[in-house]
Amino acid sequence: MIYVSRQEHFNAAHKLYNPAWSQERNQEVFGPCANTNWHGHNYDLIVTVKGHPDPETGFVVDLKALSVLIRTHIVDQVDHKNLNLDVPFMKDQLASTENLVVAFWRILAPEIPKISGAQLHCIKLYETPRNFVEYYGE
Repeated sequence: MIYVSRQEHFNAAHKLYNPAWSQERNQEVFGPCANTNWHGHNYDLIVTVKGHPDPETGFVVDLKALSVLIRTHIVDQVDHKNLNLDVPFMKDQLASTENLVVAFWRILAPEIPKISGAQLHCIKLYETPRNFVEYYGE
């Protein structure tokens, strides 16, 4: 089994805020991330697929096709957007990195086989250079 990864980048704003809680409780749990006026991140998204190389191309996946797929289905939907307000697939969800990566998985997993014989293995989403989430679809 061979694992191939593609990295993409996007910028987005959000706030972490549970509407069932008071402003004080949100501030206590989420700190500055509950800022009423939002805050932003420069996200790095790494999508890893797995499979066997095609005997004719030697590729597990055409990385250009994978890049176009990620940009079309994810980056174009979230880049320079407010994740809480502007992104339909995040409606009624807390816009945490954990919830984002699960939403991305649900979108990409059925699309990957359309461009190759590979399947989605992992999505890693960096919110900051030191904070990231990995998801394996489990």
